[in-house]
Amino acid sequence: MEIVARHLLPRLHEALDGFRAVVLHGARQCGKSTLARLLAEQRGGTYASLDDEAARDAALADPHGFLLDQTHPLVVDEVQLGGDRVVRALKQIVDVDPARGRFVLTGSTNFLTVPTISESLAGRVRILRLWPLSQAELTGCPEPGVWDWTEGFEASARAPVPDGSPRSGRRACMRLVCRGGFPEIVSMSGRSRPGWFESYVETVIERDVVALGDLRRRSVLVPLVRWIAASTSSELNVHAVSSHLGVDRATMESYLDWMETVFLMHRLPAWSRRLTSRAVRRPKIHITDTGLAASLLGVGPNSLTAPTSPSAGPLFESFIVNEIVRQLSASRPADRALYYRDHDGREVDLLLESPDGAVTAVEIKATSSPRAQDLQHVAWLRDRLDAASPGDFRAGVLIHTGQTHLTVGDRLHLRPMQSLWAVSPTGNSDRQPHRSHTA
Repeated sequence: MEIVARHLLPRLHEALDGFRAVVLHGARQCGKSTLARLLAEQRGGTYASLDDEAARDAALADPHGFLLDQTHPLVVDEVQLGGDRVVRALKQIVDVDPARGRFVLTGSTNFLTVPTISESLAGRVRILRLWPLSQAELTGCPEPGVWDWTEGFEASARAPVPDGSPRSGRRACMRLVCRGGFPEIVSMSGRSRPGWFESYVETVIERDVVALGDLRRRSVLVPLVRWIAASTSSELNVHAVSSHLGVDRATMESYLDWMETVFLMHRLPAWSRRLTSRAVRRPKIHITDTGLAASLLGVGPNSLTAPTSPSAGPLFESFIVNEIVRQLSASRPADRALYYRDHDGREVDLLLESPDGAVTAVEIKATSSPRAQDLQHVAWLRDRLDAASPGDFRAGVLIHTGQTHLTVGDRLHLRPMQSLWAVSPTGNSDRQPHRSHTA
């Protein structure tokens, strides 16, 4: 089986060189175990999964012995199954001997937020998140290109669609949207995917949420996941979903937190530098994988290609947001992803803000015929930032499903979706695919 090279691997090696332990977490079936095994092989260490009953029993019976009596670095896969007992033992070990690069912990939940795992590893570990496959990884880009993409607009006014990349167009885009990025799905036939996604949700709910959380209304969980799929790319309205599912607000807030803990969704915070006092504060929600969302909603490339499809725009927005966030997590995790909207109706789908305050604004539109006026809210934001904090606005870009590759104003650009992964900003398509094989 061919394994797609993951952009996060170099960062894992860097983290092991600099920290006592590394936490690698992310959604089930996103490729953590495969990446963790590869890391252990490359570092001459040991891989152990607590999904294995014998390994789990050994870890719970004698956690210190389990963690110490093996070749390091020791990769402990699905560490949340060892609970507080294993995490406490690891903390004690690294406090006594702060040698770097001894442990890698992986989990299908953000296990440091799980109430039953009380001991914090703050200051002792580097935490990295692995997402499902990005398009940049699937197309063989040797490294994430999103920051070349945002910083290199002036290099070329027009770049070709490279050979071998998905052609622009709404239907081609929607095929990618409906496929998503779970490794198991990528090579699976379309007919088999709904069954896989259905089983996936059931497994996450039963093995991660119900097993780790004291949830009284478990019957609400699957409908909640479907609601998230239907509401992706929209502002989070806790009152609306509470009323819809017949659950009180406090309980629903807890359940939504669990949806994030098991990586079924993520929140995009609202951005504001007080450019206007009318900025909206509620976060947006995005489902972690649009293939899962499309399956839950019962839509496919054909129905999403229709101009009147109500799901096409939100799913395309989540697809592009997820692609950018996946690339950032493997290249510049200190940068923040946010969105902007105010009560006067101005909205920017995605803002990328670096620690030094530089901002790239991204508008996302499922159209093959983009127009400069589609960037009017980005232009407004550019002018406000230029006045309030000159130099902070880097660029504004509209991502679309067509082939238009054009600069349309001061730091304003129209770019096809595949410019995020398929070609360098100069139009140079000589990047060589980087893949490792068999596992």
